[in-house]
Amino acid sequence: MRLSLRFVLPLMLVLAGIAYAVAPLVDQLTLRWFIRDLDMRSTLITNTIQEPLLEQLAAGKKTKIVDFFNRITKDERLYAIGYCASPTEKALVGRNLPPDIHCANLGRWVDSQDHLLPSAKGPLHVSVMPMPSENAPDGRLVLVHDMSFVARRSEETKLYVFYLFMGLAIVVSLITVVVAQLSWRGWMSGMRALLRGEGLLRQPAAGTQSPMPELKPIARDLQRLIHELEAETRARDEDQITWTPEALRAILHSELRGEDVIVVSNREPYIHQHRGDHIEVQRPASGLVTALEPIMRACSGTWIAHGSGSADRDVVDRHDRIAVPPDNPAYQIRRVWLTAEEEAGYYYGFSNEGLWPLCHIAHVRPTFRSGDWTQYVAVNRKFARAVASEAKTRDPIVLVQDYHFALLPNMIREELPDATIIIFWHIPWPNPESFAICPWRDEVLAGLLGSSIIGFHTQFHCNNFVDTVDRFLEARVDRESFNVSFGGKLTAVRRYPISIAWPPDEALMRKAAPDCRSDIREMHHLPLEHKLGIGVDRLDYTKGIMERFRAIERLLELNPEWIGRFTFVQVAAPTRTGIDEYQHHEAQVRALAARINERFERHGSPPIILKVEHHAPHEVYEYFRAADLCFVSSLHDGMNLVAKEFVAARDDERGALILSQFTGAARELPEALIVNPYDADQCAAALHLALTMPDAEQRDRMRLMRGLVAEFNVFRWAGRMLLDAAAMRRRVRLTGKAGTGRRNDAP
Repeated sequence: MRLSLRFVLPLMLVLAGIAYAVAPLVDQLTLRWFIRDLDMRSTLITNTIQEPLLEQLAAGKKTKIVDFFNRITKDERLYAIGYCASPTEKALVGRNLPPDIHCANLGRWVDSQDHLLPSAKGPLHVSVMPMPSENAPDGRLVLVHDMSFVARRSEETKLYVFYLFMGLAIVVSLITVVVAQLSWRGWMSGMRALLRGEGLLRQPAAGTQSPMPELKPIARDLQRLIHELEAETRARDEDQITWTPEALRAILHSELRGEDVIVVSNREPYIHQHRGDHIEVQRPASGLVTALEPIMRACSGTWIAHGSGSADRDVVDRHDRIAVPPDNPAYQIRRVWLTAEEEAGYYYGFSNEGLWPLCHIAHVRPTFRSGDWTQYVAVNRKFARAVASEAKTRDPIVLVQDYHFALLPNMIREELPDATIIIFWHIPWPNPESFAICPWRDEVLAGLLGSSIIGFHTQFHCNNFVDTVDRFLEARVDRESFNVSFGGKLTAVRRYPISIAWPPDEALMRKAAPDCRSDIREMHHLPLEHKLGIGVDRLDYTKGIMERFRAIERLLELNPEWIGRFTFVQVAAPTRTGIDEYQHHEAQVRALAARINERFERHGSPPIILKVEHHAPHEVYEYFRAADLCFVSSLHDGMNLVAKEFVAARDDERGALILSQFTGAARELPEALIVNPYDADQCAAALHLALTMPDAEQRDRMRLMRGLVAEFNVFRWAGRMLLDAAAMRRRVRLTGKAGTGRRNDAP
């Protein structure tokens, strides 16, 4: 051992020295690569803008040239741009051009090797490109790129190199120690046999004894380590993936080998309805569908859902399936039929009069009836049988969605013991004291713990769920790893904040933002300069629409200058109209909007336009792109995708988002104006701030939010769950538990 340490310690010191010596060389090489790439980028930009720029110069439109330059420099890496007709003339420049650069000294940059200019913000890369014309044969275009990102990547590169050599030192050291110990004990012959794979794990021939039986545990451990290292090599670093449908398909193909993927939800992504003598296809206004539908297009799996449309039965095949989307089929919907009694008890009863108000804590008393529970159990069982019939393999990946199917994971486990089951709970999970109200709390928890993974939007909801299990079930809860062991099965509890597809569908963004502004105002007979707010929700008491209207009323009381100059359009899709509480809520919303309009409309345009009707996605996006602000005032929400959709719609980087602190989105979008929807004065102040916010501040906030939504999009949400599922499946196979339904490890 002493001899090993005498060798290991100097080895680690030598490798550390090599790491520090190599890092600057890598740094210089990386810098040269970036400079070469920026030179190529400058050439590309010059070739692209040459023709329109020369046309503007020939026409003498210098103001338009400056505006043209400013639009181009919205690119976050293109810092400034200018044009010099000759060394003696004044340059035509956009914003940010450094004072050290002027037409008389451009030769300095032409002759320079690296074209770098130091600045307070960081190094700038200057390219001078010839752009002659008839009137200016010596014309040159000046392009300045921001290279501050190089410094950041340089620091990362140094760290990566250092960690690489340190990791190498540790691995070599460990190998050295192991080899020394084995040599000391005389086990080198066994190790050679192990490395050659000679009979350590294979069964010996009849009548013979396995060689070196004492090495079997080591052989198993080494083989397991090799598999883990191979898996880690294949595993993707989330931060390095551009999350797209193609990336998701690649994950399915490489990590899950294209295995069977099934989604289960109550709501279907496409509904077929009779409209006179023809059948119309509808897209429901649902955050869940908005999030999952792009995933299924990427996965080409099967979506099992309740067939609720009046024409749904007319379009399915004999197996109750239909390919969707209608214009470009990419996956299958398998429809499950429910009787009126089943729908009343399972959906309207236990799900939406019981679990929904219980989990949202929105001051509406939950109602629990034994008849509703009976139907809830029966419908969950019906969906479990549908999953078993649609599974193409014995171990599919099943993504169960939301509170309608709390019992389904355990029922699927009974039908398909080897399945990897993920349930995502799209609504909040309450604290244990609140959940204790449910008469069937133990059954609900046991049903959920049939999953391999349970997902929530926020860590707060994960904490509440684990606390609830710990309070009411005889289960082992590991609060360090957030794994729950119950009934011999291990379930991982994880945070997966949901999002939307990025970039948005081109069809939704086709109309330019200025055209949306003018068309929406013309539709509602409002002046072009009229300030407009937008809210898009289902007509649900958890969305805070009443509180939103009271905040608008308070704004007009405190800031009367907005009377007749500001209108808020509330798009409210009808929902669960068969429930008394929702009927009462709709009546209250209509009455409050009418009262506020009656109070202030005499001064001009109405302060509130209430549209209780379904809107197609392209209509919603037109409102988003036309509005000066979006107000999301949910009283309690798992995530709220409306906030992210508004941000995605604003490619003009305009508009302000007012966001309730009780949404999951508030934890991801701190650049929004975060408010307590119960505080009317605070919300009114936020409305006034949004209406008076300078364009530059709107742009800064919107850029940050758009960057986050782009990076943490819905494909990342699904990809993380699927990667965790893949890791779990590998571990199950390594531990030899496949086929038992028992899981002794979790991601």
